[in-house]
Amino acid sequence: MDQGSHIPPPGLRQLNLKKSFKLGVRSLLTACSKEEFSKAFSTFNRAQQEVLYQLFIQVITSLHESIEEEFESICLETQVATALDTVEQLVEEQTLDILSQDKTNLLDVKQELSRAKKAEISYLTNVLEMAVEQNHQMRAHIESLKKDKQNSSATPIAVGKFRSWNVNYGQIS
Repeated sequence: MDQGSHIPPPGLRQLNLKKSFKLGVRSLLTACSKEEFSKAFSTFNRAQQEVLYQLFIQVITSLHESIEEEFESICLETQVATALDTVEQLVEEQTLDILSQDKTNLLDVKQELSRAKKAEISYLTNVLEMAVEQNHQMRAHIESLKKDKQNSSATPIAVGKFRSWNVNYGQIS
């Protein structure tokens, strides 16, 4: 058998539909037992009842086959098998889909992600502002140290000048 003519096996839904139909038809067509049949034709003798019952069985069997053939024909014309296979595939895909299985609304997921990103941005902004403030404080401290250094390097010069003034003042007096 070549690949082009390979017919896939019927799906579970298709098998269930056919099985249910056959059970339903069989129960309708075999609803009359031999005893009930004999009671319905009690005016006939046993031999006539047996002939009538055999005729009844033949009619029921023929009717059963006709109904099944007509059902198969209608299913082919309306492409029931294809529709049921599609439904089965969609149901299988849906059960595999995590978001669908979880019944989570995509809008809720989007909103939750947005909220989490905003919270993260806010946190990082605060961290950045604290780092900038700390940077300003360190620069101010460095500037203060530079000024102190300049002042302390100017101090010996000022002390030297002050001494020289004292020495010069002492010579004048």
